[in-house]
Amino acid sequence: MRHALIFVLCAAGFGLAGFAPAGFAQAPGTLDPAKQNAKEPDEDFKINSVVNVVIVPTTVRDRNGEVINGLQLQDFELYDNNKLQKITADVRDEPLSLVVAVQRSSNITEALPKIQKIGSMLNQLLVGQDGEIAVIGFDHRIQVMQDFTNETTKVSEAMQKMTPGSAEHAVIDAAEASIRMLTKRPPDRRRVLLLIAEKRDKGSELRLREALTQAQFANIAIYSLDISTVVAALTDKGMPPRPPPIPPEAIYQPGGGGVATPTTVDQNYYNGNYIPIFVDIFKATKSLFVDDTLDVFTRFTGGREYSFIGERSLEKAVGGISEELNSQYLLSYSPNNQTEGGFHDIKVVVNRPKLEVRTRPGYWVAARPQ
Repeated sequence: MRHALIFVLCAAGFGLAGFAPAGFAQAPGTLDPAKQNAKEPDEDFKINSVVNVVIVPTTVRDRNGEVINGLQLQDFELYDNNKLQKITADVRDEPLSLVVAVQRSSNITEALPKIQKIGSMLNQLLVGQDGEIAVIGFDHRIQVMQDFTNETTKVSEAMQKMTPGSAEHAVIDAAEASIRMLTKRPPDRRRVLLLIAEKRDKGSELRLREALTQAQFANIAIYSLDISTVVAALTDKGMPPRPPPIPPEAIYQPGGGGVATPTTVDQNYYNGNYIPIFVDIFKATKSLFVDDTLDVFTRFTGGREYSFIGERSLEKAVGGISEELNSQYLLSYSPNNQTEGGFHDIKVVVNRPKLEVRTRPGYWVAARPQ
């Protein structure tokens, strides 16, 4: 009975009701630019039957940041568009399939050796003997350095084989190739992607919404390690985060109105409200500017973005991801408001005081025909 439930959950993904990526069943490989460029703006998705199950990765911590384990389903309340839902299962105990996608473009030549050292540390991300890891390296091309394996030495060797490539780093294309690899794994496995890359994409053929939708549809949580901090530390250890590359007044405002200011840019793209930008991604807004591709991937698949500046902080970041994967609750429910199209806001509440709950903020759903 449990395996039947898992199959339904993985087939349903994250509850992208009404959406399924075109070419979803294609095998991983080199993207065909001609086919990509031939698409019309709305050909990326096909409207299928409504998917009924939503999976909500949820992390619970106390005020000191310590992870809270041992909670039961009855300890949670889950709301979809402010409507209380019935939580049907917690499916976190399945074996893990992990793809590690590493940027190897020419601009991180000095940083790459630091990144390659984490090969021996990646094993701590796996739970149990059935865990497996695959490694991808990318610049403007996507190369599978190591297919799925549970042998630590092969993962380390794959990391060491990477050499600097071209000046571009197609983060979105690499994410999509990784997602395709993960969708071919058995349906009773947890699927996780770790992106080690710069915040901004440079050179992808695919649009962000295509890869993001495939990740949600395939029930894939995305985590990231931000290379940008490392590159900055090589020249100036105290260097602040880079500002947006275009003036604030020229940046598109999610929701369609007003002139941007440094304050609104900070709110919408760094620390604050990502809901408008997420909605606009799925509306295929042509003028949309996404400053932090990694943050969009992680926030809206239930993962998390980490930064590091050296080996010690890199170890800490990998340890943080490991801790979260081992303690995360994967709550599933069948929405009782499926006829509501557009963005569905998700809220998870724990019936204990003074706890911090972090989860994915919601999902996009197509309106059901009446």
